[in-house]
Amino acid sequence: MKNSQIAILFLIGFALTISGIFLKYDGWQDFKFFVIIGMTFNTVALFLLISKMLKGKKSDSFLDS
Repeated sequence: MKNSQIAILFLIGFALTISGIFLKYDGWQDFKFFVIIGMTFNTVALFLLISKMLKGKKSDSFLDS
């Protein structure tokens, strides 16, 4: 998986989590769905990033690959 795809997963996760937090303050009852899905996206992206860093080639810059 490319670094840009992992970054997009992080951004989607953060957007969903922030949306869930705003919906909580707005009084929406099912805000937990957005928070849970957003945190799941962030967790998956984090594991992908860690596995890519551990398996990846040794280069000067991680963002080059």
